Amino acid sequence: MTLKNETQGRRDFLANLATGMSGAALSPFCATSRALAADIKTATRQEGPLRPTIDPRKPYAPRVPHFAPAAKNVVMIFCAGAVSHIDTFDYKPELVRRHGQPLPGGDQLVTFQGAQGKMVQPLWQYRPRGESGKMVSDLLPHTAELADDLCFIHSLITETNTHGPGENVMCTGSNLDGLPSIGAWVSYALGSENDQLPPFVAIADPRGDPPMTGNDWGAGFLPAAFQGTDFNASKSIANLSPPVGISAEADAAWRGWLRRLNERQLAQLPANAELAARISSYDLAARMQLSIPSVTNISDEPKHILKLYGADDAENLLKAGFARNCILARRLVESGVRFVQLFNGSYHQGGEGVSNWDGHKHIKAQYDVHGPILDQPVAGLLRDLKQRGLFADTLVVWCTEFGRMPTFQKGAQGRDHNPDAFTCWLAGAGVKAPFSHGVTDDFGYQAVDKVETVHDLHATILHLLGLDHERLTFYHNGLERRLTGVSGTVIRDLLS
Repeated sequence: MTLKNETQGRRDFLANLATGMSGAALSPFCATSRALAADIKTATRQEGPLRPTIDPRKPYAPRVPHFAPAAKNVVMIFCAGAVSHIDTFDYKPELVRRHGQPLPGGDQLVTFQGAQGKMVQPLWQYRPRGESGKMVSDLLPHTAELADDLCFIHSLITETNTHGPGENVMCTGSNLDGLPSIGAWVSYALGSENDQLPPFVAIADPRGDPPMTGNDWGAGFLPAAFQGTDFNASKSIANLSPPVGISAEADAAWRGWLRRLNERQLAQLPANAELAARISSYDLAARMQLSIPSVTNISDEPKHILKLYGADDAENLLKAGFARNCILARRLVESGVRFVQLFNGSYHQGGEGVSNWDGHKHIKAQYDVHGPILDQPVAGLLRDLKQRGLFADTLVVWCTEFGRMPTFQKGAQGRDHNPDAFTCWLAGAGVKAPFSHGVTDDFGYQAVDKVETVHDLHATILHLLGLDHERLTFYHNGLERRLTGVSGTVIRDLLS
């Protein structure tokens, strides 16, 4: 038995598909972008919460920000394991002078893993870089060459000294599991400029997923449509291609038939938002069958670009893998993806500090491995964005979950966790460069001037995207929830 009007010939199926999902793949989104740009120019500040109106059938439709933005896209580079600010970007000559001495007032200091030993100077030489003379260590020489393009925050603090909760804070604004990620908030607020690709993509390290995995790109209490889509240059999106043995024609026919059934049910139940969202997700998946293979095809990059990123390094395959992820991040931004979260480091594999930056026991040996994997690919990304004219519209954020101690742990050759001082940097759209904001004490132990929280950092990122963090809300369990909780202040010193 067949449903009336549902049995079609092959030609009818393809005609239906052409006006449906494949037609959408050829939609004139450039015209939409021009119209949106005009709306953005006239956007003005308003009062009260601003919850964007979401059509469940078109959850990724581009939306006007609260005010004209400096940045259109974000690439957020998160280094799992807590990179030592002492050994990278926060130069402390007094720590060098007092190498081997106790931390003043810290004789009985006990931190995350226990008692602390003597202070230890940076394990890599610091040198002045660029015209600004910014001091950056030799651990990251390629990044150091770009010091004049970077806007540093040296006075960040966070609310926990534990990796999982710390990673949650940086990625979601809360140390609890299950809250919406910053990328989900951004895609909820702004939608996408390209309806062929998801608005938020999470790119895992070649070594594996970060410790908190889906928490980092989850949607939490926001509609599920806004969670990140996770894939990288070596791992494609799961279940995107048709099963083996199913022809393209048959696959298109089945999708067209399924769409007609869903739309018939939606016509009977127009208030069923979940059904509308499901239809939308099917449509996007169909369009991604065409768009994803193109945007992820790193093999068509010229040799000089592969060399720029270090993707041609045959001796350091992890570096080459991360470099391909950085190229993928650029290709996604170039294609209009709103928020790209790029992970460096993965869950502990083989012990602390082996697959991420958690340098408790043998920090020198471990960072000598991690530094080259991160350094040239990130520098290549910045250079590539600049030479393609994307730097003016793209905000790049480099961050980690917290800092590390100026001392070595007792009985070890590494630094313990330090939530009271760490560094991040921003580059590109809307920020001053070269610029340094905030100061830690003489040893990098505590932030002491212009102290900033992760909520302040998040508020600043949203501001650069044209979003007021106090007004971007979602009503949940009787509360107007927001990324920055009940705090956060835009760090206006950073704004260009």
